[in-house]
Formats: sequence, structure tokens, C-alpha cells
Amino acid sequence: MSYWPSLFGGMLIGLSAALLLLLNGRIAGISGIVGRLAQGAQVPANAAFLIGLLAGPVLFAIAFGRWPQVTIAASLPIILIAGLLVGFGTRMGSGCTSGHGILGFARFSRRSIAATVTFLVAGIAAATLMRLVG
Repeated sequence: MSYWPSLFGGMLIGLSAALLLLLNGRIAGISGIVGRLAQGAQVPANAAFLIGLLAGPVLFAIAFGRWPQVTIAASLPIILIAGLLVGFGTRMGSGCTSGHGILGFARFSRRSIAATVTFLVAGIAAATLMRLVG
């Protein structure tokens, strides 16, 4: 059953986001956490969350006996441009897909729902354009 790893990962993301909100009153938005860590704010909590995020593949390997399969079919320049656009978009949208898409949706935040729909439409458009252009 190939959906088990994805289901397990999604459950862990949801659990960690819910626990961060319930225990610390903070939204689990990765861009905000990394931004605060870079500014030296709330270092222990932000560093712990980031370390936990980076430990995900290791926990996956322990749970499933193999490393997660990741395939990147784009060139390095495209990946760099995409990363810059994502960074620009998270600043423009006051958050990223993790904060808006996971907790914003759960809280029925209109702003987060609009942001997530925008992320999805832009992603679909970009993927379609990349397939057409090559």
C-alpha cells in the first residue's frame, strides 16, 4: 500500500502543527519559524521545530526501512528561480503553505483559504507552463 508513508507523514505534520498551536499558541508556518530563527528570536523553540522538521527523513527511514524517494526533474537554475519565487511569495502572502494551508484552513481563516487557493492555482499554472515549454 503505497499511500501509508504519505498518510503517516501527513498525520505527523498535522499533529505537530496542532501541538504547536495548543501548547505554544503559535502557527506552524515554516517561513515564519525560519525567519524568527534567523533573527535570533525564540531560538530554542524555533530551532527545536526546525531540527524536528529536518529529522523527518530519518524518522521515515526508521519507520519504513528505507529513505523516502525524492525525484527532482528540474535543472538547478529552475530550482533556484523557483525557490526565490517561493520566498518572495511567502513574504507577499504573509506566510507559506504550511501556515496557511494546514492551520489557516483548520481555523477557517478567509485570508488563509484565499492564500492556499492562490498557491494551488499558481502551482498548477507553473507546472502546466513547464510541461508546455519543456
